[in-house]
Amino acid sequence: MQTIIDELKKTFKAELLVRNMPEAQGGVAYLRVGQKSVLDIMIALEEKGVVLIALFAVENFEGEGANLLYVFERRGAAQLMTLVVALKERRAISIAEHFPNACYFEREIADGFGIEFDRAFDKRRLFLHEVYPDGFHPLLKSFRNKPLALDLSKPSKDEYVFRECSGEGVYQIPVGPVHAGIIEPGHFRFSVIGETIFNLEIRHFYKHRGLEKLAEGKTPAECVAIAEAVSGDESAANATAFAMAVEEICGVTVPLRAWQLRTVLLELERVYSHLGDLAGMVLDVAYPLGAAPFFNLREEVLRQNAHLTGSRFSKRIIIPGGLKRDIAQSRLAGLGAYTNDFVGRLEEAVSDINASGWVIDRFETTGVIRKDLVVPLNLSGPTARACGAPVDTRLDHPYGIYRELRVEEYVKESGDVLARFYVKADEIKNSIRLIQDVLTR
Repeated sequence: MQTIIDELKKTFKAELLVRNMPEAQGGVAYLRVGQKSVLDIMIALEEKGVVLIALFAVENFEGEGANLLYVFERRGAAQLMTLVVALKERRAISIAEHFPNACYFEREIADGFGIEFDRAFDKRRLFLHEVYPDGFHPLLKSFRNKPLALDLSKPSKDEYVFRECSGEGVYQIPVGPVHAGIIEPGHFRFSVIGETIFNLEIRHFYKHRGLEKLAEGKTPAECVAIAEAVSGDESAANATAFAMAVEEICGVTVPLRAWQLRTVLLELERVYSHLGDLAGMVLDVAYPLGAAPFFNLREEVLRQNAHLTGSRFSKRIIIPGGLKRDIAQSRLAGLGAYTNDFVGRLEEAVSDINASGWVIDRFETTGVIRKDLVVPLNLSGPTARACGAPVDTRLDHPYGIYRELRVEEYVKESGDVLARFYVKADEIKNSIRLIQDVLTR
């Protein structure tokens, strides 16, 4: 990444604002670039195979006005690069032609800040649905968070238009936004011929909560609860990410024991999240009996969480600086005893799925994701690893004590549901081994 940074400084007169950590340790290098150079820079970065991992707007980052921050990584390099672009007006050039995953970010910024992206191929609203008034941009500093009176008799002129698919035997099947289960509202528009889905459009954010605005003016301690509420069953990961940001800004060193305990909670969260996914996959092909063992294990892990932290989802314990309280050795010993026979029970549940040929038949060749989509769409986690891309933040950008642990990377090539099933099952076993390693320490 350093070579690319040097080239940008030389060719485009990019100015290095700050490097918040030595390159050998990763960290982020911030570069200020001119608005007129953005498109040429993106073309150059696209040719170098870097990955856009985030794009967001912020006001008053440097002086007054809006700034766009483009965050890039180069797979295999620990350091990140952030390009900072000051906007003279609330207009910018779309980079989605070169980095397709920017489309989602740009639509979010357009809704939140009122910044218009020229040459964008998709300008539909994202989280501001039709009931919101025109000219309403709730992430602006000038907006005051308060109840909003909506005039439902005057729908917005920006009606959301789904892609029309037509032809002999083509059916459009709408699902949602209200669902029978407990998932949040989302509208799914399937275009199908028989069982083959050849187009799917998803519209979410029916319950957009404006957490960024809610966090303005809050103390770091108050913001932890907001971070935990981003996604209920990833509260440990989100609380840790927020705490790490505060710790880096304040130059705080987290005690070793706190990082060890955080790692246990993070890996437990990975375990029960993956168990829920495995159960859901099996349930979705109408095999509830095969899903039951995964659901049982997930419930047991949630109870272990409750015993360790007082919360089934590890809430109200991770804070900037470490943990709010220690976890007793006796409770950690109980967790260690529980993990001793966990892997055997998991393998037994997976073996039952392997013995069910009709389940394998439904998983195999279904929902295939091609490896060449990983970089342009910035696919990550088990999704990327199941289609042949060795992407894992714990290895690519190690934090906490992950440098000291043996994180195994499980990669499959087929990119289908079966590959994702196996990758997640293997990762659960590795997470249990990581937890046992940390407990031994």
